[in-house]
Parts: sequence; structure tokens; C-alpha cells
Amino acid sequence: MAVEIGKVNKLKVLRVVTIGVYLDGDTIGDVLMPRRYVPYGTKEGDELDVFVYLDSEDRLIATTETPLAVVGDFAFLKVVSVSNFGAFLDWGLMKDLLVPFREQKEKMEKDRSYVVYVYFDDETGRIAASAKIDRFLDNVSPSYQPGEEVDLMIASRTELGYKAIINGLHSGVLYYNQVFKPLVMGQKLKGYIAKIREDEKIDLLLERPGYEKMDDLSEQVLAVLREKGGLMQVSDKSSPRDIEMLFKMSKKNFKKALGALYKKRLIILEAGRIKLADGGVVE
Repeated sequence: MAVEIGKVNKLKVLRVVTIGVYLDGDTIGDVLMPRRYVPYGTKEGDELDVFVYLDSEDRLIATTETPLAVVGDFAFLKVVSVSNFGAFLDWGLMKDLLVPFREQKEKMEKDRSYVVYVYFDDETGRIAASAKIDRFLDNVSPSYQPGEEVDLMIASRTELGYKAIINGLHSGVLYYNQVFKPLVMGQKLKGYIAKIREDEKIDLLLERPGYEKMDDLSEQVLAVLREKGGLMQVSDKSSPRDIEMLFKMSKKNFKKALGALYKKRLIILEAGRIKLADGGVVE
């Protein structure tokens, strides 16, 4: 199997030498893994999971260190230096990751972090990163179903809401009026498909839609109530701001969750407060 540069490969040890070990790189030739990365007791014939990349002298090198991202990944990485070639990102390896100037949406600054896509540049034969992530997204038609759980990464803010990367393949929007907890750039979290529009644009939710969502919200209210000792000076008359701060949900969903918990006799509603009933556990 051909070795994939910029990814983790399982390679066989061909020989052990003073400076490290040489691994079988098949069509790309032998690949050196410097001694500092070689696991204790490694011998000829062993197979190792290694990340293959080019060192500062553009030589193929293998390492057992795990980078923060591999080729094909989106990641939120910090700029550690800027030069005439572009910006260099810390991606967890000795050699920093270059974002050429042509791949920057705005001039990158040292000590700031950006969402980027890691790719293999066929022209230079090097691994690089791009902050112009749109061209790496939405290249295949979405096949998600409403209510489907997906992995999200917050990529940017727009006039309507947060733009998020979906499963590393597509982009979607979390509208501000449906987000009830703080979100930051680069944050990874679970989300749900709200709908796919005719133009294949995707609307997202952070809360599971429908009845399943209510179970999640009810559990969320119970968890906070238990954490506060089973009694809280809050009710469906409390302000939306107070409810959002305490329970990270809208007042509308909070009232629905209270209703569901009350029907199950898991909570007691009193004037201006809620109390955990005996055995307050969602089945």
C-alpha cells in the first residue's frame, strides 16, 4: 500500500541504525525515523504507526509524535511566526506548518489562532495549510436527514449566525436566535441537521429536534437541579437571561422541559422555585 504523506501509516522496520530506524516506504523509498522517536525495544520486522512528513530540509521523515491535524483535516491552529513566505502554525511537530500568503484570507498575525485546512501541495510536494477553507467544503451533495447528529467545528461568524464545518465535508449555519450558549472559533461540538434547503445550504441546531430533544433538555434541567442541591429559586416566570445563564437553553424550551418533568413527577413546582422530587431521575 502506498505511503500517504501527511497522514499516519503503518510501516515495517527494515533496519536499525545508529541515527534511528529505516522504514519501508514502498514506492517512496526508505523513510528514516530519527532515534528520538523510536520506541524502546524496536527491532527489525516490527510494524509501527507513524506520521510521515517532510523535515526542514524537505527530507521524508517518520515520527511517532501525533500532530494536531493531518492532511484532509480542518483545525484551529496558532501562528507562531511570520516570514516572507507566509505564516507558520504550531501543529504539534518540530517543523511548523506553513500557510502561504496566497492561502490567507487576511494577513495572519503572530499569536492569533485561525481555522485552516491541511493539504498536500502537489506543486511543491509539501504539506501546507489554507485559511481559504470554502473551496474544501461542499464539494459533494449533502445526504443528511433532518434531526441527524453531526460533528461541528465553529469556523466564523456571519450576519445571520455562526458558520460551522459539518463532518469535515460541508458548511452550515447556526442562527444566533437558536444558540443559547457561548461559542468560540475552532470549538468542536455535536449538532443536528435542521433542514437542507433547495440550494443545498444547510441549517443547523445545537439541540436535538422533536421529542428526543425534550428528553435531552429534561435531563439537562435535572442535572443542574441536582448540582444545586435539589432546590433552585427559578421558575417559568424567571427572565430569559437568567434561564439561559443557568440552563443554557431558551425560556421556551425550559418551560417545555419543566412541563415534561412535572408530568413525570420528577420535580415539584412551587411559587418562584423548583424542587427535585424523590427519585428525580429520567428513565
